[in-house]
Amino acid sequence: MLLLAVFERAALLLMALFFLSRFRPFQHLLRKQDHSPAELAGVSLLFCLFAVFSTYTGIPVDGSLVNVRIIAVLSGGILFGPWVGIPAGIVSGVHRYLIDIHGYTSVPCLISSVAAGLIGTFIHYRAGKARLWLYGVVAGMFCEGLTMALILLLTDPGVGAAIVGHIAYPMILGTVCVGLIVRLVQDLDDEKELLAARQAKLALTIANQTLPYFQNLDRDALIEVCTVIRQHIGADAVAITDTADVLAYVGLGKDYYRQHGHSAIGEITRQAVERDQIIIENNLQQYHLADFHSVIIIPLRENGRVTGTLKIFYRKSHGITSSLREVAVGLSQLISTQMEVSRIKQLQEMTRKAEFTALQSKINPHFLFNALNAISSLIRIQPSEARQLIAKLADYLRYNLALDDGLIDIQDELRQVRDYIAIEQARFGDKLKVVFDVDDVHVRVPSLLLQPLVENAILHGIQPRKGPGEVCIAVKRDGARIHVCVRDSGYGISQEVIDGIAEGKVESRSIGLMNVNERVKLLYGEGLRLTRLEPGTAVCFDLPAEEAAC
Repeated sequence: MLLLAVFERAALLLMALFFLSRFRPFQHLLRKQDHSPAELAGVSLLFCLFAVFSTYTGIPVDGSLVNVRIIAVLSGGILFGPWVGIPAGIVSGVHRYLIDIHGYTSVPCLISSVAAGLIGTFIHYRAGKARLWLYGVVAGMFCEGLTMALILLLTDPGVGAAIVGHIAYPMILGTVCVGLIVRLVQDLDDEKELLAARQAKLALTIANQTLPYFQNLDRDALIEVCTVIRQHIGADAVAITDTADVLAYVGLGKDYYRQHGHSAIGEITRQAVERDQIIIENNLQQYHLADFHSVIIIPLRENGRVTGTLKIFYRKSHGITSSLREVAVGLSQLISTQMEVSRIKQLQEMTRKAEFTALQSKINPHFLFNALNAISSLIRIQPSEARQLIAKLADYLRYNLALDDGLIDIQDELRQVRDYIAIEQARFGDKLKVVFDVDDVHVRVPSLLLQPLVENAILHGIQPRKGPGEVCIAVKRDGARIHVCVRDSGYGISQEVIDGIAEGKVESRSIGLMNVNERVKLLYGEGLRLTRLEPGTAVCFDLPAEEAAC
């Protein structure tokens, strides 16, 4: 019966801690690792009251009190350290002594209470979290055992033996409740960590499934994003807006948006945008087109400013829980980040295309000037051949003008190179020999990618030589890559030019080479590889075998 009484009083302590743990401030206090002096003072006072109250609820037995004071003191010391355990031990021990100064057990209880505070503090600093509860049980049994030993030592042998014989068993076994109290508090941490893990898993799952839709940020993609979010959080409707209109809407009431294409945002949404704050309504009479009673509206931000909102609707009241709020905030941050990255990619792509167009526009007049210069030298001495070259040049330019995206099959690019070589061979005659070593590969490349390299090889490699020279144009498949190389047997390129191209600084005579290097780098991530040969120069780069260059 005494053991049951001990458990009943320990249960009161457990119930008090359980109800306190339901309050958010106390939860926050229990979960913190570092506490302020004011917080420690408050917790110390609380456990002092628990310990003193345990004395008052004790059961008198042969001049002693069967109580759970040691359980309260040890629990405070184990959970919060010296500023809680030691004061609780001293206060409760002194109180126990003062209410029964001449009692048989007053001094033993004083000593064991202070010892419990010290032992609880030691366990707080030295024991691992996983077995904290077990150390608490062992410590409780030790402290109660110490009490029994002191009673036998400090009281009349006959009286002490009688007291110990009646109370030792229930008091020592009752200390298992120390482990229960410690586990109760630890479960709060585990509950928080488990909830955080679930929220993180949910957010990662949604992120993984929505990521592909942010590649092309349009209305259809945003609808798919809303669909994924709605499926995973069980919402009745999900919407994404900008600062004026609804961009995507999925769920109850979607037929309205199908008919109208878009709709202006409501007053509550406008408040969320203008104030840049989360708005939660959990008890609406009716909201929107469907019978919604709960809604959370979270601003979406790009570059530090609000660009829209994420809205989640439920038909039930109080559908927006604290955990759902955390998930929704995480999703809004995810969407904001992905939208910002998507827009940056779009801007980068637009910039890249504009830069590419600018580079290509520089090469066309350069090529045209050299071609016309070659033709003009033939008009008087070989007019018929000049007419043929004019026809080739006209076909060449007509083909280029017909291109919409600037990409052609590499075999078409090689045909353009052959037309250019025909013009140049008309100028150089036997001095120029050109060899093609080309595999049957088909990959799309920008026009005028090879011609400037061939032109550079002829004008700066072969032309300065007194004797004949050779230019070799190779396009070879090498696994998943296509190796392209233009080699000449002329004067080798100088290290100064190689360094200048690598640094983006070249003289005007190498502008064509620099131009191609920049375009190749923009398209494929790696520029030209220039090598001085003996004799001659090699200019090479690689293309992806399966990927269209764009």
